[in-house]
Amino acid sequence: MILSNENPVAAISVSALGKRVVDATGELHILQDIEFNVQAGETLAIVGASGSGKSTLLGILAGLDTPTAGHVRLDGVDIFNLNEDGRALLRKERLGFVFQSFQLLMHLNALENVMLPLELRGDPNAKEKAQHMLAQVGLSARLKHYPKFLSGGEQQRVALARAFVTEPPLLFADEPTGSLDAATGEAVIELMFDLNRQRGSTLVLVTHDLSIAARCGRTLAISAGRLSA
Repeated sequence: MILSNENPVAAISVSALGKRVVDATGELHILQDIEFNVQAGETLAIVGASGSGKSTLLGILAGLDTPTAGHVRLDGVDIFNLNEDGRALLRKERLGFVFQSFQLLMHLNALENVMLPLELRGDPNAKEKAQHMLAQVGLSARLKHYPKFLSGGEQQRVALARAFVTEPPLLFADEPTGSLDAATGEAVIELMFDLNRQRGSTLVLVTHDLSIAARCGRTLAISAGRLSA
């Protein structure tokens, strides 16, 4: 089947998405009836208060969590028709993820952390690409430093380098400045948007900071598990 250029497949398509859990108090609806599309190259912010469901939504979009209803399609592929190994392969090949808590491996130095996703792909030029990426985020002098010897801003720069080094078509960021002070957070956000513009990837950013959201092309607000805008 040939797809018309007038109706391209969305980079991300979410339909009737729901997530509920059962605890001692009964059934809790974390997400309800979430629907939206994101086109290739678009930048989207998902905003909401703590506990609104926005981070759960991002985890589901990346296949790190599973919904109880609905569908998520990445470039037309329904990711929950894949098994866990299939979703892991999709993440390895198509996704970059920036976590609020950095999620660096403490026993690896900065260079090794950035090399890791390339090595998992079998890239023979992993070291050179990782060195170049760390230079782009201003850490050429910190290649051999382990995370415990890096500041929070430096750790998040390593995390950005790791997320971008494979040049993923899809990039997800979950409160990427939440663990940083205001000045450091602003520098990290500036760097993230610069890197994203250079590579033309699709960016979905979760934040509670409306000034950060305003830098994206579009914003969705979530409240009590439902889209409100």
